[in-house]
Amino acid sequence: MASALKGRSSSAVLPSFTATGALEHISIPSFLSAPWAPFNGSTPPSPSSWFIYRYKKRHLPGDKWTIPIIGKFADSMKPTMEGYMKQWNSGALSALSVFNIFIVMASTNDYARKILNSPNYAEPCLVNSAKQVLRPDNWVFLTGKVHADYRRVLNGLFTRKALGIYVNIQDQIARKYLKQWLNAAAVDPSPKPIMMACRDMNMETSLRVFCGSHIGDDEAQEIGEKYWTITVALELVNFPLALPGTKVYKAIQCRKVALKYLANAAAKSKAAMAAGKEPECMLDHWVRSMEEPTYKGRKDFSNLEMAMVVFSFLFASQDAMSSGLIYGFQHLSDHPDILAKVREEQDRVRAGNYDQPVTLEMLDDMPYLRAFVRESLRLMSPVSMVPYQTLKAFPISPDYTVPAGSMVIPTFYNSLHDPEVYPEPEELKPERWLDPNSGANQNPKNYLVFGSGPHKCIGLEYALMNIALVLADFAALTEWEHVRTDKSDKVQIIATLFPQDGCLLKFRPRAIAQ
Repeated sequence: MASALKGRSSSAVLPSFTATGALEHISIPSFLSAPWAPFNGSTPPSPSSWFIYRYKKRHLPGDKWTIPIIGKFADSMKPTMEGYMKQWNSGALSALSVFNIFIVMASTNDYARKILNSPNYAEPCLVNSAKQVLRPDNWVFLTGKVHADYRRVLNGLFTRKALGIYVNIQDQIARKYLKQWLNAAAVDPSPKPIMMACRDMNMETSLRVFCGSHIGDDEAQEIGEKYWTITVALELVNFPLALPGTKVYKAIQCRKVALKYLANAAAKSKAAMAAGKEPECMLDHWVRSMEEPTYKGRKDFSNLEMAMVVFSFLFASQDAMSSGLIYGFQHLSDHPDILAKVREEQDRVRAGNYDQPVTLEMLDDMPYLRAFVRESLRLMSPVSMVPYQTLKAFPISPDYTVPAGSMVIPTFYNSLHDPEVYPEPEELKPERWLDPNSGANQNPKNYLVFGSGPHKCIGLEYALMNIALVLADFAALTEWEHVRTDKSDKVQIIATLFPQDGCLLKFRPRAIAQ
């Protein structure tokens, strides 16, 4: 059977169903005919699914055969960067199957960008559980004109004017946590993992930036405590049915609570702006911008729709931004020469006034810090891939078409570590971003940290600004030491990437800032 399939032309047109019918005539031994449960919530696969995987795979690298239904489920439950890299390096396109989901991995820059920029063929699904957790009507899953109209409105939430509102909130909360961490270190100077502490800081920052005082302290705390449940349900592979007790079920219950509080915040924002108050947060800026005479976008956003937007922003800011910030701390500590240059720049910009809140203009005057943030994110991108689902047969290359209904995953690691674009790609070199003629600056298509195409991260400037601002305050006001372990350079994959030891740091006040 395998040799017969191998002999088929790789450019032949794939049948549109790619499910069962074409291979139903194949005789299957009786011991393979046991009934299988519909783990993926769809029609239970027949035994011929063993061979359908091989048919869909065609000539692509990947296992020749796969375990019925579960495929590489065991591997995917405990993913490793080494495992992913082995798959990526097996070919520009490669195949695997998990829970009866046929998956094509795309590891080159050209293929990754083609997927990201082909909305007629594929739509983002994030992970298989994402629509259940975030709701299928969330704007991140919209396509075509309705998605473009949403983005046109939401782009206005990240203009320089809007960022000017947010930066003061970000600085206040960064300093609040800086003091807390220093006070805790004074009592117990032993190293502490900063992973969850950074998540807490980013959650409070994002909730206050997005909702201001329209969300109560108790509500904000409850959302923060519950959001980790949502994060772990958005791993690449989870048990796909939302049965009581599963991660996905628990995440859905947490989402319901969060959306209730966020919708209430949207209602309060509308009331505050109607009463003539000044905007203090993203929701206020959104409501007020819709009142401006020059505004031409949609104006009838319901409280729930606004809540779902904020909810999606929380996911991005919590996980991707926390990953970027944690590795930022780790990279600076592990490269004291780079940290010294960052501090030198901070001392110059702040001119002795360390109590002055950071402004957009001050961040503009920190090119080395901004170059470091870009480089740190390149070296350890929070998101190494973004799953898409094909809407129809996708002719991704001259000799291969991804079947309709498959998962196709553009991966970013190889783009971000291409030695032709980034010489010595495994080295942390902020200077590569300061030279306008460098490969890094001459090849922006390779910098896929924030994706590409119609679903490119809409809040990239906000994320870059927040990571830079937090690192600026800590570099100016504290000293920290990274206590390395044998897990410091090993990656934990929980929706985004984190060091397995949580990044153990010891903090103390910086002498010049006391």
